[in-house]
Amino acid sequence: MADFIEYRQLIVKTAVELVNKGYLSATGGNISVRIPSHQALAVTPSNLDYLHMEVSDVCVLDLDLKPLAGERKPSIESAMHAAIYKTRPDVNAILHTHQAYPSALALIGKPIPALFDEQVRFLGREVNIIPYQPSGSGLLVEAVVKHVNDHHNAYLMANHGALVFGEDMIRAVGNVAVLDKCALAYLLTLCAGEKASRIPDAARETLFTQLRKDQEKYGLD
Repeated sequence: MADFIEYRQLIVKTAVELVNKGYLSATGGNISVRIPSHQALAVTPSNLDYLHMEVSDVCVLDLDLKPLAGERKPSIESAMHAAIYKTRPDVNAILHTHQAYPSALALIGKPIPALFDEQVRFLGREVNIIPYQPSGSGLLVEAVVKHVNDHHNAYLMANHGALVFGEDMIRAVGNVAVLDKCALAYLLTLCAGEKASRIPDAARETLFTQLRKDQEKYGLD
């Protein structure tokens, strides 16, 4: 049986990187990467501190959630990750974080409009809010699948955190950083009592078209 060592190592490496950057802590959030050769994913285990996680702890499941490798219980959000991979062929890495700035905007019901070029280029036209559903529930899976069809790469999850995608893990980690910058800038603008300016619609659409072309390279219709 395959041990999927390369993908499991990537999960551990990414978790440590995100903890060091302040985007993950303790056991909050979850990380996965697609394994195309087996229609599967490698995902973080449930309730294990990222800094204590070893390669053997990482779980591998097929997209119907059948275990393929790993002895630990997989993340409670594994069904959400699998559903996203089924819905979005362009997505090969998923990061669910509990970042403070995006989470704050989700708490006050403020989606992030098109503020910066790199935001639209990598995340989409705006960062929308997925309505609250209980963690790990089928209702949350349904809500997420409904929203990710808009081809964006970042979302706020009401009373929960953030959800970020990439065509590979490097891009997904980069998108987490872009989201954090945008969320902080927008939150500071709101706290100042000012209205945030947005990039022109024509520029937004040009940048989003570039993002869509990238996605089409990875099989998104």
